[in-house]
Amino acid sequence: MRELTEEEAKVLFSKLANYTGRSLNNLIAPPEGDQTERHVFRLQGSRVFYLPLRLANYATSIPRANLLSAGTIIGKFTKTMKFRLHITALSIIAPHSRYKVWIKANGEMPFLYGGNVLKAHAARWSEDCPEHSGVIVYSMNDEPLGFGVTARSTAEAKKLEPTGIVVFRQADAGEYLREEDSLFTA
Repeated sequence: MRELTEEEAKVLFSKLANYTGRSLNNLIAPPEGDQTERHVFRLQGSRVFYLPLRLANYATSIPRANLLSAGTIIGKFTKTMKFRLHITALSIIAPHSRYKVWIKANGEMPFLYGGNVLKAHAARWSEDCPEHSGVIVYSMNDEPLGFGVTARSTAEAKKLEPTGIVVFRQADAGEYLREEDSLFTA
């Protein structure tokens, strides 16, 4: 495991900032007065992991060829140096999300099977959400189901017909079952 280069860190943080906004700082350094441990991002192969600094220091004593995983997989870098978030990052970015969309019970299954969020399925969403910004998709019970990118701004989405797409799906919790063979392979 190694630290991210400056270019890799810039790509990673710009992707995460799309979903978290200013609270991205809380992922790296906890707010003042908070007793939680500092977390870091580390790269193993093409995958980026999020783990406590203490665990990252222990991982340096293990040869790279023998280390499979440490911490939580955030995503991976593609060959063209673009960063792709994994569904495993949902539990980390959901508490810090800037924009949210809650979907009705009848829209949960289509979303979890890999579909986009339609206006008819959206119960409510964050105000002043711009177009093409990252959102976390929640059930009506405030459980994070996945994340995506808004297709329209909040004002435009209210004028859409019920079959119009509100959120383009990026990842959903159903991926744990649909892609279980390849989700964690190196």
